[in-house]
Amino acid sequence: MNKNKDFTSSIQVDKSPAEVFNAINNVRDWWQGEITGKTDKLNAEFSYKMNDVHFSKQKIVELVPGKKVVWLVTESNLSFVARHDEWTNTTIQFDISSENGKTNLTFTHYGLVPAFECYGGCSGAWESLIQKSLFSYITTGKGVNVF
Repeated sequence: MNKNKDFTSSIQVDKSPAEVFNAINNVRDWWQGEITGKTDKLNAEFSYKMNDVHFSKQKIVELVPGKKVVWLVTESNLSFVARHDEWTNTTIQFDISSENGKTNLTFTHYGLVPAFECYGGCSGAWESLIQKSLFSYITTGKGVNVF
């Protein structure tokens, strides 16, 4: 396993790039936990909290309708690893593209690499969130609880 490889996950859906873009920005509907703040405006900041296990604050640094969403993690506190701020200064990116009438979504958490203590648990959580909850939200209008 490449210790420097950023975590990535991809899905393909029968929805338009605009629908996928809008779904990503409705974070509360697919990312379980307590979310505070605006999740759909450039330079807005929102925080995510899951019990006393995970806290992170994201700043929306890029929004390209139908193409891309990028969040910079400005603060993090992961209680289950020795270095609680492993996510701080990492970037979460959603790339949207079209192919043969379908829309591809590629999720990458830049900086979430196998060298991180939280990589196993965090990548597993992201995989479930993208493959199950976000996929369900995009295709049916309803996210699923994966935790």
